[in-house]
Amino acid sequence: MGSLSIWHWAIILVVVFLVFGGKGKISDLMGDAGKGIKSFKKGLADDPADAKSLEADATETAKQATEKVKS
Repeated sequence: MGSLSIWHWAIILVVVFLVFGGKGKISDLMGDAGKGIKSFKKGLADDPADAKSLEADATETAKQATEKVKS
């Protein structure tokens, strides 16, 4: 009752593989999260010149995200 059989582990591994895929989607998600944090930090800056570069970065990040979703 305390441990899982080999069949339980096989089913868990299949589900994990189906959810996350084999193309490194987790690393893509972590990269996107890092970009989001970086953009957030830039947004906290008070310099108006930084705000324009932030908008350009946000637009580029949004384009990349939509391309990843489409593929």
